[in-house]
Amino acid sequence: MDLYPIILGIIQGISEWLPISSKTQILIASNYLLNINPSIGYTFGLFMEIGTVLSALLYFRRDIYQILKDKKMLYYIIIAIIFTGLVGAPLYIISDKLLENAYNTSIPMIILGLILILDGIYIYYTRNKIKIKDKKDLNLRDIIIIGIAQGLAALPGVSRSGITVSTMLLMEYDPKFAFSLSYILYIPAALGAFFLTILASKSNIIYVASTIGYYGILTAIIVSFIVGYLTIGILMKLAKSKKIYYIDYILGSIAIIISLIGLIYG
Repeated sequence: MDLYPIILGIIQGISEWLPISSKTQILIASNYLLNINPSIGYTFGLFMEIGTVLSALLYFRRDIYQILKDKKMLYYIIIAIIFTGLVGAPLYIISDKLLENAYNTSIPMIILGLILILDGIYIYYTRNKIKIKDKKDLNLRDIIIIGIAQGLAALPGVSRSGITVSTMLLMEYDPKFAFSLSYILYIPAALGAFFLTILASKSNIIYVASTIGYYGILTAIIVSFIVGYLTIGILMKLAKSKKIYYIDYILGSIAIIISLIGLIYG
């Protein structure tokens, strides 16, 4: 059995939820393992997002049910999705050209990592003065900013979960709420990107199907689902920490280290 779909599924399942660009990791891995060009690797990565979407749906099924009953929260989710689409759709359409420099896309995440660490330092020294916000503090301005931030993740090299969680942490939201809202917002964003790919990149889809094979694609989706579910569970346990500056340090360090590795070996 070909191990490439399993390896790529594991990479997708882990990296989708970390402050590193899952798209970039898939691009690099698919280039080394399958010798396919960046735009094709990007399309394959979107196929594997079906698995991580299903893992998020399963893990947050109760939260999603509560959101559907909460009109105010549902309204905020819709607003975030609209702004994600307004920002992300145009960026996605031009992403093929941006992918020509796919291996120089680590810089945005290094910058984001540094910002997180600096934010952690700031929170540590002002921790007795800062009021950590939670779900009840969410407002229209904040959700628009979160939606725009998620839209920027259409750029190659920018981590969707990284930029949305980081944005919420910088706005002093509780880590557990930041993680859960980010992961729930991922579901419609990923589905939108997938259907946009179907409409805009039919030739890439055909090439992926012929190169990887339908069995390989299905294997990668299943693996990304299983690994994605386990990764969410681990990160949500980490997010329960009340010491928000620890979360900043950990996420910032991961973003910088992985991005530097990508720069050196990409």
